[in-house]
Amino acid sequence: MIADSSDTDPKPASTSGKGAEADRREAERRERMAAALRENLKRRKAQARAKAVAAKTGDEPGSDA
Repeated sequence: MIADSSDTDPKPASTSGKGAEADRREAERRERMAAALRENLKRRKAQARAKAVAAKTGDEPGSDA
């Protein structure tokens, strides 16, 4: 059986009836959300790396006082 595109695309842009402006805003929102998720992942990985290094050296992250 051949899968049609509706199986892979959760929400086809042209069938929602919202119009081009709403589709553009939705696409921009998705791009912003994707960028925010990437930045969050980078930050969390950096925190995990710092924690791993601190565990090896016996230091606590953020205890520079």
